[in-house]
Amino acid sequence: MSAVSTLEQSQLPDTLSKLLSSSGTVELLAQLDRELIGLAPVKSRIRDVAALLLVDKLRAARGLSAGTPSLHMCFTGNPGTGKTTVAMRMAAILHQLGYVRKGHLVAVTRDDLVGQYIGHTAPRTKEVIKKAMGGVLFIDEAYYLYRPENERDYGQEAIEILLQVMENNRDDLVVILAGYADRMEQFFESNSGMSSRIAHHIDFPDYNVAELQQIANLMLDSMQYRFDEASRGVFADYLALRMAQPHFANARSVRNALDRARLRHASRLLGNPDAVVDDISLSTITAADLLASRVFNQSQSKE
Repeated sequence: MSAVSTLEQSQLPDTLSKLLSSSGTVELLAQLDRELIGLAPVKSRIRDVAALLLVDKLRAARGLSAGTPSLHMCFTGNPGTGKTTVAMRMAAILHQLGYVRKGHLVAVTRDDLVGQYIGHTAPRTKEVIKKAMGGVLFIDEAYYLYRPENERDYGQEAIEILLQVMENNRDDLVVILAGYADRMEQFFESNSGMSSRIAHHIDFPDYNVAELQQIANLMLDSMQYRFDEASRGVFADYLALRMAQPHFANARSVRNALDRARLRHASRLLGNPDAVVDDISLSTITAADLLASRVFNQSQSKE
């Protein structure tokens, strides 16, 4: 039967947007927008993937299947740019659209896959893969799997097992490799088989100061804290200084800064036993709680 006659005999949905909404994917994408500040190119690519799966679903229902698409991915970017969070949302979207059975995320590193002696790596890697089946396997700093300088290293064995599973089980498992862009490029140059199986490369940009401030407000809100008027400006100054220092990790560094501010906030309250304690004082981070940071006194040192 021709594609045209198949389409003529099929009952089309009212609109694609209606089908997208009924699948629950719209809410998942909206949740991604709410939870992740910035990252416009990342969100756009995730929407593209969702659109591909939805159209493939429609095509399959009309006998136009092109086969199971490969959705193995590579996420590159600096620490704290949302790679793990996006992987979790990606797993949920894949499950919602019927691409994977469970939609869970299994996040691992080299230590979870590679053994220390002969015969140790294969069972470890296979056990991790077994847990991830039906969902997404997220391998952070994946380039550490390959250590050519050590001829006794067993990382290559884990890579070979992954390659086989990525090819033979791509209808039930999505593998996402993550790490710094330059190191991932070197990894792919040394492992052409892995490179050929990665269909989607998504780069996660660093956040700017305004985006990091929004992230901080979301984090504080989730903990039922708030900045007062003066501390908002101080925190912007803190971010500008901290971003210029080594080892800055975007949202991760913001969370660490807020945790330390909460410690100073608690110490300040306990240091004044005669102060009135109410909901506002218990929940408000002040400028003093931030200015005590070493970042303001030693701009070249890590807090």
